[in-house]
Amino acid sequence: MESLYFHLAFLLFFFLVYKILFPQKQNLPPGPFSLPLIGHLHMLKKPLPLALETLLSKYGPILSLKFGYRSVLVVSSPSAVEECFTKNDIIFANRPKSMAGDHFTYNYTTYVWAPYGELWRSLRRLTVVELFSSKSLQNNSAIRKQEVHRLVSRLFKVSAGGKQKVDLKFLLSLLMCNVMMKIAVGKLCVKEEIEGTEVEKQLYQGFKDKFFPSLTLNVCDFIPFLRMIGFKGIEKNMIKMQNKRDEFLQDLLDGIRLNRKHSKTSDDEEKRSVAETLLSLQELEPAIYTDDVIKSIMVMMFIAGVETSAVALEWAMSLLLIHPEILQKLRAEIDNCVGHGRLLNDLDLVKLPYLRCVVNETLRLYPPGPLMLPHLSSEICTVGGFEIQKGTLLMVNLWAMHRDPNVWEEPTEFKPERFEGDLSEEHAFKFMPFGMGRRACPGAGMGTRMVSLALGALIQSFEWEKDGLEKVDMNPRFGMSLSKAKPLVVLCCPRPEMVEVLSQL
Repeated sequence: MESLYFHLAFLLFFFLVYKILFPQKQNLPPGPFSLPLIGHLHMLKKPLPLALETLLSKYGPILSLKFGYRSVLVVSSPSAVEECFTKNDIIFANRPKSMAGDHFTYNYTTYVWAPYGELWRSLRRLTVVELFSSKSLQNNSAIRKQEVHRLVSRLFKVSAGGKQKVDLKFLLSLLMCNVMMKIAVGKLCVKEEIEGTEVEKQLYQGFKDKFFPSLTLNVCDFIPFLRMIGFKGIEKNMIKMQNKRDEFLQDLLDGIRLNRKHSKTSDDEEKRSVAETLLSLQELEPAIYTDDVIKSIMVMMFIAGVETSAVALEWAMSLLLIHPEILQKLRAEIDNCVGHGRLLNDLDLVKLPYLRCVVNETLRLYPPGPLMLPHLSSEICTVGGFEIQKGTLLMVNLWAMHRDPNVWEEPTEFKPERFEGDLSEEHAFKFMPFGMGRRACPGAGMGTRMVSLALGALIQSFEWEKDGLEKVDMNPRFGMSLSKAKPLVVLCCPRPEMVEVLSQL
């Protein structure tokens, strides 16, 4: 131990001497004084988006930091974001390697985490053409409709006799899990026959435990020495988790492969799951579509498609509960457009502009990821007139930008009207809940469509109230997804004019 302290002291002394004798004259963005070895990590005690927001308010919207040995650029202004993802988009097209990336991404073959290059381009073409194209979204519409109907029917059975308390957080998470599992592998996360049982929650929790450990960076990525000594068992736990996840995915894949040999239903393109489509491609190009590549795509569908959409729905319902006048305005639009003779469907969404405004305003106040996934500069560039070195980690603080009074009027207020009309150009670089540039989320269309469909059906079908005198808790819990600190438990009962439709589901 004494030898360890001696070496650390020697490294610290050498670092200080080097800094004094060879000061770097770079035109870096402003930032606080950096400590040796740890940089600014000691200043990040609060949740990271809030800690960065505090520093941005002090030093400006372009901030230079050191996380251990890594240089970090943090931006939170539309002009800086535009410069990063237009002029410098290719330069910032890479992702940093990390401990989580090493273990959770199948050797970086996951589309979201793959290095910029030929593999990434192939995966992008695959996701755009096979997974998230307009044709694919249309083919999957029946699944979205079926699962929304299942949720609405379940709520009707529970509340048909009058107001009932429901755990909306769990039900919305289960909805998104079932939708994504059905699209990805053709089966439900939790079967209908065990609804309402303790087994149901156990099965969902098992799925969640496998697929929602964070892919973000941790302290070992900034201070490699900590990784060498197995700090807090972080890497050991990652390896254990990946083994469980891989076993689960391989079992799913082997089951689908076996079923394809004995069934012809998978030849129907409209009914094929994503995994079936990928296995068909594997038969044509086995060197490209390996099992690991297919599993990596399934992982990203589960991670990016379940929790983020469920959390967005939960925030939307919470905001509507504390703004009943907006809820009534949204319900009036749905009633006028769709009526009471059926549930709304995908084709109705384009005719419901206020519903789109409510979803967008929810995503502005509570973006699914308060920090965009990090980018990595591949060469020297300039942002806002400052010099950014090669190997710099880029972080975009959406939480700070979406709530910046210099960017938005009354930024903390829930005002869906701000998104009325065609404001795509005006909002281009100040509203980006799904990212921007080459690395923008390819599933944005599916996500917004699913959230809009489910939210519209819930508002059309039921009356919603807060649970007694309790306030709806709007405190966020910062993580990979900006989830609510407490579950959303509310009172629900069917609207009289919708009872006949709901009873027939």
